[in-house]
Amino acid sequence: MPTTGQGPLSEQHCVACKPGSPHLSREEVDHLLVELDGWAVEDAGDHLRLAKVFKFKGFMPGVELLNRIAPIAEAEQHHPDLLVAYGSVTVWLWTHAAGGITENDFILAAKIDRLQGD
Repeated sequence: MPTTGQGPLSEQHCVACKPGSPHLSREEVDHLLVELDGWAVEDAGDHLRLAKVFKFKGFMPGVELLNRIAPIAEAEQHHPDLLVAYGSVTVWLWTHAAGGITENDFILAAKIDRLQGD
């Protein structure tokens, strides 16, 4: 599922994946990673995932970010794993149906990054 070149990732929309949908190659992941701000690729055992930690002072700013991510994720029908802790929110993105990272993960990551500018 290589990038479609339809403008910035943050303006694209996720496409439904079915079980067995292909995930991106490491080369494709590395190519798209440069379009994101501060995201890393992690080995999560049986798959790769995108990860980013957002740092805050206190607990409530993290809860507020989570509450801003949730409607975007729901609208895109692509749901991240989120960990809210005092002083941080960790976001992990990977496509379960594909067993790895797809372009959907990059699209949602870019939309989450855009929240920081709002």
